Amino acid sequence: MNANYNFDAITESGSSLTPISEAGIQGLQNLGNSCYMNSVVQMLFSGCVPELVARYGYPAQREEYTPMNDSMVQVSPTHAPLDIICQTSKLCRALTSGEFAPPLNENSAVLDPKYRIAPRMFKNVIGRDHVDFRTGQQQDAAQYLQFLLEKLDRAELGSNGRIPSKGTETSPKSSSLFAFQITSRRLCTLDHRVKYVTNAQETMWSLRIPLDSSAMVEPDEKRQRSNNNESNKDTSVPSSKIPTVTFQACVDAWSDSHTISDVRWDHIGYNVVGPATETLKFKNFPRYMIIRLQRYELGQDWTPRKLEVNVDIPEFIDLNHLKSRGPQDGESIIPDIEENLHTAVNASQISIIDESAVSQLQEMGFSENGCRRALKVVGGSDIEAAMNWIFEHSMDPDFNERLPETDAPRSAGASLNLLVDEMAVTSLVETLGCFTADQVRVALAECAGRPDRAADWLFSHMDNLDSAIASAIGKETSASRKSTTHGATDYVSDHSNMIEDCDGKYAMIGIVSHIGKNTNSGHYVAHLKKHDRWVIFNDEKTSLSETPPLPHAYLYLFQRVDSIENPNRNY
Repeated sequence: MNANYNFDAITESGSSLTPISEAGIQGLQNLGNSCYMNSVVQMLFSGCVPELVARYGYPAQREEYTPMNDSMVQVSPTHAPLDIICQTSKLCRALTSGEFAPPLNENSAVLDPKYRIAPRMFKNVIGRDHVDFRTGQQQDAAQYLQFLLEKLDRAELGSNGRIPSKGTETSPKSSSLFAFQITSRRLCTLDHRVKYVTNAQETMWSLRIPLDSSAMVEPDEKRQRSNNNESNKDTSVPSSKIPTVTFQACVDAWSDSHTISDVRWDHIGYNVVGPATETLKFKNFPRYMIIRLQRYELGQDWTPRKLEVNVDIPEFIDLNHLKSRGPQDGESIIPDIEENLHTAVNASQISIIDESAVSQLQEMGFSENGCRRALKVVGGSDIEAAMNWIFEHSMDPDFNERLPETDAPRSAGASLNLLVDEMAVTSLVETLGCFTADQVRVALAECAGRPDRAADWLFSHMDNLDSAIASAIGKETSASRKSTTHGATDYVSDHSNMIEDCDGKYAMIGIVSHIGKNTNSGHYVAHLKKHDRWVIFNDEKTSLSETPPLPHAYLYLFQRVDSIENPNRNY
């Protein structure tokens, strides 16, 4: 009965929806359990994110704001099927050009093959090396969204100049539009000193739905009328039977102080372990915020189950109160330099981390910071020993924290923030056989990521390779110290990543809803805001939405208010 209620509410079953078809409002054919992909693609590439449309499709009506030249996306027919940039551009242009929008005055137009978009090649090129996404089974839309952004980043970094830079030295990654970092404030309960830790970059804010009685609210009359309107009159479960939790309760559950046990406090003494009180805040507010509500959890029998709950979420949210202000007056800060690893190894004895070993460990599913920490402990390149260490220490509170800077010798690659394709690095190291990964990484950075030119660069500098690498390091260091500005927008981290930081007020522009017992079954539907009106994208069906199912959604896409009608022109 609950399933029937959710299905009717999410798909707006029973409503007389008005079909609509135009540029940016174009359905996608279901290839068999591919609705998870269709919903994510619509949210990213149908116009809600103009920066991605400017990069891959047909953008808004501004002559100076144009997509990539055709010469930059065209590849040979032999390589096109496996070229991510080419296939992404092909799909995005199909969605935004209007060429495939069926005329609404023809009843049979939707059945005409020329109006159907079947993204088979896109699905294949994105999921071909993933154990789940290459299959025809239903998958988790949130996991696919994160995987898709990672694939785009790798393709863009190894694009060999096909994606032009606009006003910057390097073209920003697509994921930078959604990138944010979380700052953790940890209060040591042993001596009441404070430690600030900035976590790794994320692209999705995952929120737990608190189901305790304090978080429950009675739905107001407006919400109750909305959930009991004519479109839902045939449902078996009235909305009043399903509990409602406010979005603010979800945010409070994330931001409230909580206790962490067994934190290692090396500033007190080696191997001193004690509890800490942790509070989480945002280091920056990205241009677009993707929010995932944790509607699914493991039941007592260890099988996934869906939480039957409505979330009262507004279309405008203000997160400024969640901004980290850094160390405050009166706080006793634990210096980072006092941090040590889980061994008594001195900084002068710490060996250089082998980047190829980091890549191999990451391919096994471990986080980058955890892999580096393990390799740092076991000697820098012993993968087997690092794996054993990871299995023993993966539950440590600081396992995923970034390693502290030390005065230990750093490799050429470690001293540079190089945006190169690590797969190209590994391939060149194995092919050439006489150069280290760090040397290859520097060569690729000097040659705009082109492996053929990088090989020539290495062999042409054989006589003075060390001095050539030192010169490259000097240029990179000098470039990284240059201050850059971009209107009223601030950036954190390095400029090449374009991790934005502005006001924390957001407006909702899209949702992805799921119907089913768990995320690997059922059906996905997207609702997107187009020209101040909500549109439902149910695979090939596109219609004006009467009652978007905001309380039932799984993924939410918010846009920072100050960026509306003001796209970032570096994309």
